[in-house]
Amino acid sequence: MKIQPASAAFTVVLGFLAAVPYSGIDINLPALAATGAALGTSPSHVGLTMSVYMLGLAIAPLLYGPISDRVGRKPVVVFGLVLFVFASLASAAAQSLPMLLICRAVQGVGAASTTTIFAVIRDLFDEASGRAKIGSVMIAINVVTVIAPTAGAALLAIGGWRLIYAAQAVAGLILIPTVLYGLAESAKFDAANRIAAFTVLKDYLRIFTHPVSMAFILIGAAAGSAVFAYVTGSSLYFIKVAGLQPQQYGMIFSACSAAVMFGAFLDGQLGRRGVAPADMLTVGLVLLFVASSTMLVTTLAGLSPPALVTSLLMVVALAFGLSMPNLMNATMQPLPDIAGAVSAAAGSIQLGSGAIASGLVALLFDGRSALSMAAVMAATTLLALTLYLRFARSAGRPLAT
Repeated sequence: MKIQPASAAFTVVLGFLAAVPYSGIDINLPALAATGAALGTSPSHVGLTMSVYMLGLAIAPLLYGPISDRVGRKPVVVFGLVLFVFASLASAAAQSLPMLLICRAVQGVGAASTTTIFAVIRDLFDEASGRAKIGSVMIAINVVTVIAPTAGAALLAIGGWRLIYAAQAVAGLILIPTVLYGLAESAKFDAANRIAAFTVLKDYLRIFTHPVSMAFILIGAAAGSAVFAYVTGSSLYFIKVAGLQPQQYGMIFSACSAAVMFGAFLDGQLGRRGVAPADMLTVGLVLLFVASSTMLVTTLAGLSPPALVTSLLMVVALAFGLSMPNLMNATMQPLPDIAGAVSAAAGSIQLGSGAIASGLVALLFDGRSALSMAAVMAATTLLALTLYLRFARSAGRPLAT
């Protein structure tokens, strides 16, 4: 029996699928030191497992997207989940860091297949309902990101770092039959449209030269980079500078995730009351910039106590929740026939730019303040707002109706 797209169960399934790439990061964070000790290497070297995982997440969607436009979403997601399960089991059995790095890269490639679920939403829903559905999926993603670090710490205490990877394999095994038997194929593809390098390149050329879709992709990448900067910088600031305990930092991280959920929920509620997507996106991007620039100014002035930084980060998280459902919907709407490729390009560019932002925060961290985090966040949110006001708002005005 297929799950009906309008049902809450459908939203939950999509949320869990969309959370697979992120859970592969958050659930492993508590185990870096233990993994290094077991494999005879340093936690910083084990941190490379995050880098190779994200590399897989960034590159693989560029192939998955066009393929899903031609053979359907389900085969791509099932293939990726199978790959994710085998790579998770191999990671659990790894006896050396090089082997773990290889397994984690493959795990990222597998997890990346679930990014096509945003194309599923575009396949099945119109603009208004699609915007609300994306917001609901974002709430589900953030529920997982709130739980994942705590779950990882619990699994580490119970059975060690290998159990964390085994648990990821179990999660993948549960999702595979759910997708196979619970979800109907959503893509409306032409079976005669063959998969070939030329057609894939042609799809991406359409995306990269489309003024509206590409503008929203770049805005999403800039806004997403601010969040990646927060994820990296907040840990450095709160633990190394402010001296908070990991458990206290976890509470702040959870509060920010809850703020993202509330922002997405608020966007959905306002959308049902007729508030235009363009208006919500404008408010969200302005809030992102105001909160980030305020953090930069107060940090430069030497007035950045943990309570103030926490409050500003929660505003950033709220604004991100308000913005992303509208950004993702607007990105795919102009090119519905290749929504999978559009979703893939957007995800890859966002992850790539996010990795750069995260690296800059770590590289520029002075050990005394939140300056590197605040500076990168202010710069990326200014870029997002400028791109929107200069290019996307006028070009995409039909999307706001």
